[in-house]
Amino acid sequence: MHKTAASPLALIYAVLIVYASLYPFADWRNQGMVAWAFLLAPLPRYWTWFDTAINLTGYVPFGGLLALSALRSGRSQHPLRFAFLCACLLSLGMETLQGFLLVRVASREDWLLNSVGGLAGAVATLALERLGAIDRWSHFRRRWFVANSHGGLVLLATWPLALLFPPAVPFGLGQILERIEAAVAEQLADTPFLDWLPVREIELQPLLPSTELLCVLLGLLIPCLLGFCVIRPGVRRLLFAPLAIGIGTLATALSATLSWGPEHAWAWLDLPSQVALVAALVLAPLLSFAPARACPALVLLALGLYLGILNQAPESPYFAQTLQAWEQGRFIRFNGLAQWLGWLWPYAVLGYALSLIWQRDATT
Repeated sequence: MHKTAASPLALIYAVLIVYASLYPFADWRNQGMVAWAFLLAPLPRYWTWFDTAINLTGYVPFGGLLALSALRSGRSQHPLRFAFLCACLLSLGMETLQGFLLVRVASREDWLLNSVGGLAGAVATLALERLGAIDRWSHFRRRWFVANSHGGLVLLATWPLALLFPPAVPFGLGQILERIEAAVAEQLADTPFLDWLPVREIELQPLLPSTELLCVLLGLLIPCLLGFCVIRPGVRRLLFAPLAIGIGTLATALSATLSWGPEHAWAWLDLPSQVALVAALVLAPLLSFAPARACPALVLLALGLYLGILNQAPESPYFAQTLQAWEQGRFIRFNGLAQWLGWLWPYAVLGYALSLIWQRDATT
């Protein structure tokens, strides 16, 4: 059975669909009707092209990834039927559950459009396969990437998405210590166990410019080092390094645009961030010559220093204001998922780097 990155990507996209369909996961109710009553409801009086496009296109990537997964892994002899059935059942389940949410409305039309979108994505994948595009991608992947690189590719693909939720420090993913402490204290409130909670003698202090520079630099180098773990040595790594840094920079600018408006797209790019960006463009190509066995160890080293620095910094007041705007529904259906992705991405990379070291130790 052939391993493919399409399978974990399809799973991630399914989680995204579930989140977008059931957000905010509150105010559940029972209206006293059968769960599938929406299937027999009259036609809606009002319908917009935007609703149609969103419901149709939202499931296209899901259907395409499912079909590609079936093609590459050989799990199903009928990838078109498999993708359509999965999309249809997932959408039906989401619409049924929406009937129990106060702020959501179950819709037969949404279900049909979602199902058609999944089918369209599967058809597009099969068309690309007939045209030889998937074989060309497989050939490209064999030339560029090492064997069993699908986990690293999935992490690289999700890094720009993790940057969309505004971090307190540019490229500062994984800042969870302060929130964990607050959550634990809240849960232990009014209990004798609260006295057992360790308390800091000194409050978290803002990062010095030099420390912020180092944190931003590491935030840019870690994805590059992760890429070096799965990309074959040579000119490929040299091309990848500035490409990754450029994509991360654009994703951070997009995050600032979504948070504060287009006129503030580059407000995060202060002097320490500028110096860190230039330093990353210089250091990443030099690190690309590191041996394949050393790359996971470099990832672990960079992550340890990066997370240690970042979690000793408090959330800035500007970040707190932005966070409040996201959590109050300005980006409904998206904020929580992007936030969790930003929190957990470095720790997923940590686990992946450890697995690479264990695998290589087991084979020696």
